[in-house]
Amino acid sequence: MEVLIIGIGGGSASGKSTLAQILKSSFRDEVSILRLDYYYHDKKYFSVPEEKINFDHPDAFEIGLLCEHLQKLRQGKGVNRPVYSFKTNSRLDEYKEVKPSRIIIVEGILTLYYQKLRDFFDLKIYVDTDNDIRLLRRITRDIKERGRTLKSVKEQYLATVKPMHEQFVEPSKSKADIIIPHGGLNEIANDLLIEKIKGHLLKNKGV
Repeated sequence: MEVLIIGIGGGSASGKSTLAQILKSSFRDEVSILRLDYYYHDKKYFSVPEEKINFDHPDAFEIGLLCEHLQKLRQGKGVNRPVYSFKTNSRLDEYKEVKPSRIIIVEGILTLYYQKLRDFFDLKIYVDTDNDIRLLRRITRDIKERGRTLKSVKEQYLATVKPMHEQFVEPSKSKADIIIPHGGLNEIANDLLIEKIKGHLLKNKGV
């Protein structure tokens, strides 16, 4: 089975997950999604107190394990990916099966940062959204879904999210094949991307 691996990068709350879900809805069972967030190291991995952990730094993720999983999926083998809790900053003692499929999507803030990850990607996408919009989305998401307070979201944004975005995430835009403005809400760009993927799938079917 010919596998198409797509990397989607971009700032926090830029619309990466929305775009991944749009592609999932378009191609259904032909798509498996791996989020970089699944591969956060457990808080015990870090040598600093929990409140000092920089979750937006490249070292916060276990990229070696993600690469192992991509290699297996490319070979048509299923994997058991980690389950991570944002409420406790811990990996849970459970796994979720990811089955091999024709399209594998990897999405996360630093997806395009790591050379070893980029080497897997057939298509690299950067989702580009205004900083103010991203911040508002992040506040809403972290309070509703991750049990955070407004104060903690603000402090984390100023301490690590914003500076790490400027140092690592934003520069990774230059590695993208396609840059999509306005997140997953750009219908024209989304439609063009879907057509490109359809063309790739047809080509590899010999049509």
